[in-house]
Amino acid sequence: MSAVQPSDELPREPAMDEPRGGPTVLRIMLGNQLRRLREAAGVTPDQAAEQIRASRAKISRMENGRVGFKARDVADLLTLYDVTSEQTRTAMLDLARRASTPGWWATYSDILPGWFEAYLGLEAAASLIRTFELQFVHGLFQTEDYARAAIMLGHQAAPCTASELDASSVSCGLAG
Repeated sequence: MSAVQPSDELPREPAMDEPRGGPTVLRIMLGNQLRRLREAAGVTPDQAAEQIRASRAKISRMENGRVGFKARDVADLLTLYDVTSEQTRTAMLDLARRASTPGWWATYSDILPGWFEAYLGLEAAASLIRTFELQFVHGLFQTEDYARAAIMLGHQAAPCTASELDASSVSCGLAG
C-alpha cells in the first residue's frame, strides 16, 4: 500500500475550533474523510471492519457519520489506510474526540426520536434556512387568529375546539 494523503476537505483551523453544528457535522466530516482514505488505500469495508474488530455495518455507520468514534478505532483505521503524517493523524484523532461529545440536545434524548437528533445537529450548523409555504403564512408569522382559522378550516373534525388552541397552535399537534 502506498501512503495516502487526505483531501483538502480535512478541516483546518479555525474551522476545527468550534463548529456551529457540534458533533453531528463533525461526525459527517470525519466519516466522509475516513471513507475517502479507505477507498484511496484500496481497502474494503470488510477489511476495515476486521481491523477494528467490528462489523461492516459499523464501518458504514461510521463513514456516514451516524455514530460517535473511538480514538482507538480511528487510529487503527488510519494505520490500515497507511496515513503516516503525524499532523494528519493528530488532527483526525482530535476531530474524532470532538465528534463524540454529545450535543446540547443529548439531555433530551429520552423524549426525542433518534432521527430528530441528527436534524437538530444539522439545523444548528446551518447558517441559513429557507422555507417555502405555498398555501399558508409561515408558522413564525402567524397570528393566533390566523392559526386558529387555518387549523379549523383544514380539520373540521379536529379533536379539540378553537377555544382550546393556544397562540402557537400546538395544543392539537397541528403546528402551522
